[in-house]
Amino acid sequence: MSVFEGAGVALVTPFTEDGVNFDTLKKMIDFQIDGGIDSIVLCGTTGEPATMTLEEKKAVIIEGIKYINKRVPAIVGTGANCTQSAIEMSKFAQEAGADALLLVTPYYNKCSQQGLIAHYNKIMDAVDIPCILYNVPSRTGVNIKPETLAVIAEHKNCAGIKEASGNISQVAEMARLCKGKLEIYSGNDDQVVPLMSLGGKGVISVIANIAPQISHDITHAYLDGDTKKACELQLKYNPLANAMFMDVNPIPIKMALNMIGFDAGPLRLPLSEMDEQKTAKLEGILRDFDLIK
Repeated sequence: MSVFEGAGVALVTPFTEDGVNFDTLKKMIDFQIDGGIDSIVLCGTTGEPATMTLEEKKAVIIEGIKYINKRVPAIVGTGANCTQSAIEMSKFAQEAGADALLLVTPYYNKCSQQGLIAHYNKIMDAVDIPCILYNVPSRTGVNIKPETLAVIAEHKNCAGIKEASGNISQVAEMARLCKGKLEIYSGNDDQVVPLMSLGGKGVISVIANIAPQISHDITHAYLDGDTKKACELQLKYNPLANAMFMDVNPIPIKMALNMIGFDAGPLRLPLSEMDEQKTAKLEGILRDFDLIK
């Protein structure tokens, strides 16, 4: 039940001062597909759903899925720290035509490993489409342990995990315990090749927002068996990947989108724009990689 292989993008949500900029959203979707992206994630962390109203999130899901129009799999972030809320949004996304769901672990009201199993099983019981778990303990304060993942992976709707712990030893143990049961995707642009060397199928990327071809080339070089090329590209573009985290995600990537010519609009508080020094550094890195003139 593989959702995709290669590069997925955790798509930025473009805003105006009053709401969502749907014209720019469509341009960004076309840019991704034209650049070779293999899947698009709507309302993931990079899309700022935490500062969107329920009506805005539903509108992005509906309009995004409609415009993607099955050209690539449309994955929708529906995770929440309230299981029932996650169920309701997951059902909505399924009815809107989502190909898969991305489910971040509960956050703030941190749960036990047993709580994670119950949480995910309850959500996956409520839908009939593939679900990709999202493990990002630096943000949530909760880590899905490999032995916990092995239990959750038994569910028929558990298709994969976006692993962003940064702990390659943990990923290796996940791969050992869950081999053949789910797909592993890197949640870190600087660790795509290391994770794929352990059997991972690709990345859900931040830098793909500004350079989908880069994420495509790295992952497909590896999938095509050219590990040397994949490694060379990984190392070449790691400075660009790291630049997108010089401040809290999605601050740098949204500012980068504006710099390369997309009307991605403002960030929403509590996120704020970077200071002049960081902004100048970001602009310089984009020039180094010929993303702006």
